[in-house]
Amino acid sequence: MTENALPPYEVGRLAGAVLDSVGSVLVGKRESLELVLAGILAGGHVLLEDLPGLGKTLTARCFAQSLGLDFRRLQFTPDLLPADVTGSFLYDQRKGDFAFRAGPVFTNMLLADEINRTPPKTQAALLEAMQEKQVSVEGVTYRLDPPFHVLATANPIEYEGTYPLPEAQLDRFLIRVSFGYPTAEEEWEVLQRRMSRRQEESFLQPVVNSQVLQAMQTALESVTVEDSIGRYIVSLAAATREHASVLVGSSPRGSLALLLLARARAAMAGRDFVVPEDVKDVAIPALAHRITLRPEMWLRRVDPSFVVQEVLTNVPAPASGALPTYARHD
Repeated sequence: MTENALPPYEVGRLAGAVLDSVGSVLVGKRESLELVLAGILAGGHVLLEDLPGLGKTLTARCFAQSLGLDFRRLQFTPDLLPADVTGSFLYDQRKGDFAFRAGPVFTNMLLADEINRTPPKTQAALLEAMQEKQVSVEGVTYRLDPPFHVLATANPIEYEGTYPLPEAQLDRFLIRVSFGYPTAEEEWEVLQRRMSRRQEESFLQPVVNSQVLQAMQTALESVTVEDSIGRYIVSLAAATREHASVLVGSSPRGSLALLLLARARAAMAGRDFVVPEDVKDVAIPALAHRITLRPEMWLRRVDPSFVVQEVLTNVPAPASGALPTYARHD
């Protein structure tokens, strides 16, 4: 185990405390919040895609506060330029030279609000930061300090004034999460909490800080993935490419996302090994946004999540307690 890593049971305890903190503001979204936290623990970026007003922006703010991270919010609009994301060089009259002014991407957690309301050129400005953890401006490269996570919110494409996210950028999001409408009881509880709070804003005290979060992320490297489960992950991703309704299936980045998220789910449960249920729990949010359906499937209103569900049903899950080959010692 790495020196700074925590034991899995401690990761599970801290993850539960963070979820309890966030859940004190967001009502009845525990499963979705667990997926968001799994994406962060796995070191990835999270896409929150849902209708307006369902708590996407509030979710990002609450996680940043509970995790003790530096947080910035960037509202994406049709006239937003790439330099508004990354930063730019400005002329400093006192020094008589150009100085770099860092953009909002230089933070620990960036809320890219309504990311699909800006043209692809500006969306692409985030790609290098999301994949390489660096920003290049006019030939100069700047590293982003870890941890760095993008929590992007998106409204459904059918809404006026939105642009579809390029497949290359969708693939950079480790996981896509939707909340859906609350039940009547949950919505009533939202109103009750607002009345008892007696103010609009809610503020959460940090449960951990950036150093502890990085230690939790490091702990995931000690979570064991047995060979049959690894092959199960590969089979799931491969099955999406062979499905009759699919034009383009999941890339190998999808199977890697399954691996990382399954490890995160195991650690959040206090285990140092992955079980098939960990993989099944994250399959739809990890793979559905990486699938491009055949055009005629849209007319039939087939959803990519239905494809992943069929794949989960058809691909047999393993049942093995063997050691993984990479962990064996001769």
